[in-house]
Amino acid sequence: MPVDDRGGAVCVIGAGSSGLAAVKNLREHGFAVDCYERETGIGGGWNFRHDRSPVYASTHLISSKPLTEFPDFPMPDDWPDYPHHSALLSYFERYTDHFGLREHVWFGTEVTSVEPIENDRWKVTVRPAHGGSERTLSYAAVVVANGHNWHPRVPSFPGIEEFRGKVMHASSYQDSASLRGKRVLVIGAGNTGCDIAVEAAQQAAACWHSTRRGYWYAPKYVFGKPADQVNDRVLALGLPLRLRQWLFHRTLRLTVGDLTRFGMRKPDHKVYESHPIVNSQLVYYVGHGAIKPVGDVARFGSRTVEFDDGTVAEPDLVILATGYAPRFEFLAPDLLGANPPQLWLHMFAASYPTLAIAGLIQPDSGQFPLVHWQTQAIARWLTLRTADPERAAAIWAGAAGRSAWRWTKAKVSASERHWFEVSHLTYLRGLEKLLKEMGTPA
Repeated sequence: MPVDDRGGAVCVIGAGSSGLAAVKNLREHGFAVDCYERETGIGGGWNFRHDRSPVYASTHLISSKPLTEFPDFPMPDDWPDYPHHSALLSYFERYTDHFGLREHVWFGTEVTSVEPIENDRWKVTVRPAHGGSERTLSYAAVVVANGHNWHPRVPSFPGIEEFRGKVMHASSYQDSASLRGKRVLVIGAGNTGCDIAVEAAQQAAACWHSTRRGYWYAPKYVFGKPADQVNDRVLALGLPLRLRQWLFHRTLRLTVGDLTRFGMRKPDHKVYESHPIVNSQLVYYVGHGAIKPVGDVARFGSRTVEFDDGTVAEPDLVILATGYAPRFEFLAPDLLGANPPQLWLHMFAASYPTLAIAGLIQPDSGQFPLVHWQTQAIARWLTLRTADPERAAAIWAGAAGRSAWRWTKAKVSASERHWFEVSHLTYLRGLEKLLKEMGTPA
């Protein structure tokens, strides 16, 4: 198959929030860019119409507007603190049109393989998403921005194949109409699981909420302000982690109290040691008896589910809110190292200086500002490799061994769910250090 040489152009995979930021910042640094998007529109997971979108009808941001927006493209002043997913999609549409990004995106085109070739270049094979002939091109660099919340993680439970009720992953959940009148079991304590449990409390005949461990449930508002803005102000004071954890625990004790009195499990970790769960309504409905907290699933029967705390439920609908696994179908596994991927600053492949990932992070705040600075750093890095190869080589040599760094001061769980967990302030400082090390582009 002939290879179309794209010279110094960069291939970006995905036109969601991370891919759009990558296209915009690479273009501003003078790069030609080809962005491939398998869907027919922008927005990635935030586009409700996309097949792989994890968004459901009631989805809102869990981080507040000022800490979520791109730093060079603020959200409208009259928007609420926590915008609806439809507003987010309109925001990406305006971002795309404002910076003239649409002309650089090949819609309805999926990447089937990305392979390294000589001189740190890449051979990229693409094809129409709904069938057609493949095309192969070579690029100076590749930025992967295909998201990590689209491939469902589906656990196996003893006896589940014998269960006669309906079992579905949260990725297939659309709206609360599917819950009306049903006896619903929601498995999983992430933000999606809590949201669906709350909707089941409002619509279902009964709702059980199964969790493997206890968690800290942060309200969306604290002291009249969005909780993440309050946390950001506390971070700005430079208080030690242990003092911040004490303040958070103290605040929850004064406002929510001891959740074990409702039958919820006591957390086996301190706050900031797991991905934040932001939900003001879960505790409300547990307190009103509309959600029954239960333990981890022990086994399924033909019509029942037994939990490790001895409780037995008889649901007719089970929703697995068990999260998503990062997936790079077009990359050979060894390109990113072990599982989890071994990436410097959660971005750069350890053995390939022209292969970068954008957006493979789970921050304790909004993601878009971090992705903006990630893609600024990627664009600056690729510029430096051409403008000053010696300095670039020295920086790359100094990065050796840093791929295992955890960008959070808390002792975050080593579980798969927390592979890419970062404290946004700690991570931003890491990006700032790299940007300063690379200097101002010529």
